[in-house]
Amino acid sequence: MIFLRTLLREFANLAVAVFLSLFLIALTTRLIRLLGQAAGGKIPSDAVVAFLGFSALNVLPVLLSLTLFITVLLALNRAWRDSEMVIWFSSGQSLASWLRPVLIFAAPLVFVIGLLSFVISPWSVQMAEQYRSKLDSRDDLSRVEPGTFGESRGKGRVFFVESIAGDKTSVQNVFVSSTQHRRTGVMMSERGYTENAPNGDRFLLLLNGRRYEGAPGEADFRIMEYERYATRIQAKEGDEPEATQKSLSTLGLIENPTRTNMGELLWRIGMPVSALILALLAIPLSFVNPRAGRSMNLLFALLTYMVYSNLLSISQARVALGKLAFGTGWWLVHAVMLVALLALFAQRLAPNWRYWLRRSA
Repeated sequence: MIFLRTLLREFANLAVAVFLSLFLIALTTRLIRLLGQAAGGKIPSDAVVAFLGFSALNVLPVLLSLTLFITVLLALNRAWRDSEMVIWFSSGQSLASWLRPVLIFAAPLVFVIGLLSFVISPWSVQMAEQYRSKLDSRDDLSRVEPGTFGESRGKGRVFFVESIAGDKTSVQNVFVSSTQHRRTGVMMSERGYTENAPNGDRFLLLLNGRRYEGAPGEADFRIMEYERYATRIQAKEGDEPEATQKSLSTLGLIENPTRTNMGELLWRIGMPVSALILALLAIPLSFVNPRAGRSMNLLFALLTYMVYSNLLSISQARVALGKLAFGTGWWLVHAVMLVALLALFAQRLAPNWRYWLRRSA
């Protein structure tokens, strides 16, 4: 009992360290991509944190599955290197005796992975799509970022605002470029503010500015000075985002069994099942000869994880294309890995069997 508690504590400490490392790497990579999109004007800067949170929830099942595999692998690898396995075998225990502590540690994580895969991750994708639709429905003025050039939704205007006051109702040092009837118009103004018309339309009122208008390549430009210039702010009704297989609930996938939905369902089932099998695979894969290098064993373990993950992706794609029946695809890859698991255990247990046979003879 003391050994079990000690082992579970070691698993837990190592799992926290591994998960934080993987989570920070994934989060940093996604953050860099989102900041690039924000710098390019594809998403507003105030939406970066929200999209980062949705992405984190979506990637958690894969990270937890990888965390479980690496944790068991490194913990048992250390036991081999420190010759603790020699004491373990000398006391009459076999490698199969590690199944119980590994299963006790893996069970809560597999449950969390299943909850994330079946419920939380689809919800996060749905919320991200609704949030993106809400951002797309904002008017042009709400999309303005001070100090950067922006483009209207209809691609007909380019605008620049040096600063925005308070709740974005007042702007200063405005630059607007638009093309109408093959003539380019450029407006510059010291300041402006928004105003609502009686019919509900919103207008941007520019004060004390100039407008330059003409055709590119020609010299007949017109210059107009104005004290007050009104331009209508285009608004768009927010459309409900179209449901995709990734945003549908698990019950929705079952109720609408199309090829793509069945492929997505296969992936969701595969996440917790593969996490459990990988945790058990880590037991025989952790073997290392203390007198030899351990790099080959770790590389082989990494290769095993990559092959398993890619086989799941291939099965999902073939089910989505209709080239593989869902009734076969959801268990086929796991069955192959279970056979590999039994073969690895048989290989590692064979020396113990030969030892006990010689001893009994």
